[in-house]
Amino acid sequence: MSDLEVKKNEILSSFRFRHATKEFDPTKKISDADFHYILETGRLSPSSYGFEPWKFVIVQNQDIRAKLAEHASGAKKQLPTASHFMIILSRLPKDMVASSDYIKGMMENVQKLSPETAQGKQTTYDHFLKIGFAIEDEPRVMFEWACRQTYIALGNMMNAAALIGIDSCPIEGFNREKISEVLVAEGIMDLEHFGISVMAAFGYRLHDPSEKTRQSAQQVIEWVE
Repeated sequence: MSDLEVKKNEILSSFRFRHATKEFDPTKKISDADFHYILETGRLSPSSYGFEPWKFVIVQNQDIRAKLAEHASGAKKQLPTASHFMIILSRLPKDMVASSDYIKGMMENVQKLSPETAQGKQTTYDHFLKIGFAIEDEPRVMFEWACRQTYIALGNMMNAAALIGIDSCPIEGFNREKISEVLVAEGIMDLEHFGISVMAAFGYRLHDPSEKTRQSAQQVIEWVE
């Protein structure tokens, strides 16, 4: 078997290994090196126009986790047992419009674009928001569009974790308003620039999962030739 085939089999095995872990072994902790590797796959993830509308908040404080658990029915078992608990924040529409200081800063300071290139990209992006996807006039839609991009990073982090035998669970079962209040009260989230997208827990499974079920390839794949 070629090295390429071995790698493909390893990746598919990690996808079969990964499941939405509901309860973790609280005695097992992810090493700093392994979790930094997971975070790096999130940081390096793609985003629309490369504008990275995310922030990854790792909540290790158990008192704060307990406060979050009061408003997160989908994380009751994960919050007290996960080795690492993440809240992914998403930029608000005011930061994602083409004329915002955030977008200008991304092009100038992160992407290192020349003034001419940045102006062209800003024009193209503005057209995309106003005419292409036509979402700029719908703040909720625009926020959810930014949130969808954070799910790309989340998927990459969960898959990267599975490749090295670390479990995870994406979590949407929470009251966004109440969780926001906790994060603001704790000085964790700036409501002027961020909203909550999704949560995720990482660690090592306490129980073996049930058999993975998925629709067949024939049911979900269609070729148009």
